[in-house]
Amino acid sequence: MSFDLTPTAAQHDLAKRTHVFAEEVVRPVAARYDREQEFPWEVLQEAAERGFYSPLFYRDLIGDPTGLSLPIFMEELCWGCAGIGLAIVMPALALSAIGRAATPEQMLRWAPECFGTPGDLKLAALAISEPEGGSDVRNLRTRAVRDGDDWIIHGHKMWIGNGGIADVHVVNAVVDEELGHRGQALFIVPGGTPGLEMVRKLDKLGCRASHTAELTFTGVRVPGENLLGGADKLEHVLAKRREAVRGGGSGSVTLGTFEQTRPMVAAQAIGIARAAIEYMTAYATRREAFGGPIIDNQGIAFPIADLATQLDAARLLTWRASWMAAQGVPFERGEGSMSKLAASELAVRATERAIQTLGGWGYITDHPVEKWYRDAKLYTIFEGTSEIQRMVISHALGAAEGRPPLHIDLEPSGGPLNRVFGRGTPVRTRAAAAALNMRDRVPEPVKQAALRILRPPR
Repeated sequence: MSFDLTPTAAQHDLAKRTHVFAEEVVRPVAARYDREQEFPWEVLQEAAERGFYSPLFYRDLIGDPTGLSLPIFMEELCWGCAGIGLAIVMPALALSAIGRAATPEQMLRWAPECFGTPGDLKLAALAISEPEGGSDVRNLRTRAVRDGDDWIIHGHKMWIGNGGIADVHVVNAVVDEELGHRGQALFIVPGGTPGLEMVRKLDKLGCRASHTAELTFTGVRVPGENLLGGADKLEHVLAKRREAVRGGGSGSVTLGTFEQTRPMVAAQAIGIARAAIEYMTAYATRREAFGGPIIDNQGIAFPIADLATQLDAARLLTWRASWMAAQGVPFERGEGSMSKLAASELAVRATERAIQTLGGWGYITDHPVEKWYRDAKLYTIFEGTSEIQRMVISHALGAAEGRPPLHIDLEPSGGPLNRVFGRGTPVRTRAAAAALNMRDRVPEPVKQAALRILRPPR
């Protein structure tokens, strides 16, 4: 097992550039966009000019074999403002769904339309949740019916980021009534398509700089080429799912998309939590009461210490899940859900504690902690509520009952030499014991040579 938390040069540069962008561009305008609930087009333009808003940028981040570039970027961005951060990264959720389902030709056609160019910005939306079925994908009622070479979509979507204002909507719909939620497919619905209507922009508690909407699809006609993956692949997938249903199995492209994006959401929540912990620590160090800084009081200091510990733990869970996704290691124990559960619950606790630490000052808009508190609550709800995460984790643990932890269960890396002579092996232990017994009877040069030989392989 290779274990090294030192960032690569590219990861270090990404973190620094994103932090500067969040500090110099995002934070100064975060309160205004939150207050006025305006879409942050100017910030989006600056993000595009700095290279943070394009399909190639996200391709590079997703292509990082360590999996860490994407959560590093997400954390720094949402350290600045989660609402503006969501506005910037929302097309990446749609792009992720397209990448999982589309043909190469469809990917080339639609990925650029999700972002546009710095001089001609475009938006994308992932339209999955519905009024009757948010986390419960079995209750999704949007339907797509084949009509000649076209598909006609009828349905109702809710809580859709960039919904109605996006140039590209990635919409899931049931195409096989008998399979129900297992018989879903993804379609591209361009903005302005007849029958696609934005019912209303939602008035939210937090993350108010991002656009979230309710949509209806009434007889929306899209060409067959807008079915992601194509008709042949759909028939093949549906056939496999029918066979799986007969065998008692399940599965859907929607659930796969959720599981892959949960570490991304976790990293955003970590950014909010970190902002709150840093802010309350600085405040408690400066604020004096009863003859000294309030951080000298255990009632203030100990909760901050606990939160800082939980922050690092949540980040490591998120990095592990991101590494697993990049390496193609299945989330068989709910590791993706673990990362989101830990990070989102931490964000709520940290922001609430920040308000408590600031007292009355934390409750008013003079300080940003009340905004962060409102922003944080979203993360225990979207991309699966905390209750859904616990269900996923517990079911995964039940399915994996009797199996050892991941680091034991994974196939080993390294050659056969590691298996025979690596750290902790019996052969190496016996050889080392024999060398120690002879240490007083051999010349120093021979001893040094033996030590080099006994050094375990990397």
